[in-house]
Formats: sequence, C-alpha cells, structure tokens
Amino acid sequence: MRSLKDYFLFTGFSDLLPVAVKMTQELNYTKEEMIEAICKVADKARVYPPTRNRTGWFATVFREKLQEARAEILAFRNRYRD
Repeated sequence: MRSLKDYFLFTGFSDLLPVAVKMTQELNYTKEEMIEAICKVADKARVYPPTRNRTGWFATVFREKLQEARAEILAFRNRYRD
C-alpha cells in the first residue's frame, strides 16, 4: 500500500501534506478518508485549478472532500457488511 506522502506527491500537493495532516487530526478523520479526500481534491484541481490562494483553496476543498470521503466509506461499509 502506498503512503500518504506518495498520494500527495502524485497529486501535486506534497507541499500541503502538513496542512492536511493537521486538519485531518483536528477534524478526527482516518488515514483512509484522507487518501480518498486527496484523490478527490486532485480531481477537482484538474477541472477547477486554484488560481490565487492555493493554500486556502486546498484547505476549503480538502475539508469538503474529507466529508464526502467519510460518507462514501461509511456507505460502502454499510452496504457490504457481513
């Protein structure tokens, strides 16, 4: 399995990994949710790239995508529960 750093390097947000880790800890999200969220952030950045305040854009979008990731993971676990 890849590390968080690998995901952030691949998506082009490696410089914001410390911001993401801090935010994830403060908001009490898991590593799996964080990985899902950074992939979603990268997808959004391809369509709507940050133009001015990249760090602010990232923080806002990452928080939004963390919430989406948690919802999707919970729905998946609930659907395929043994």
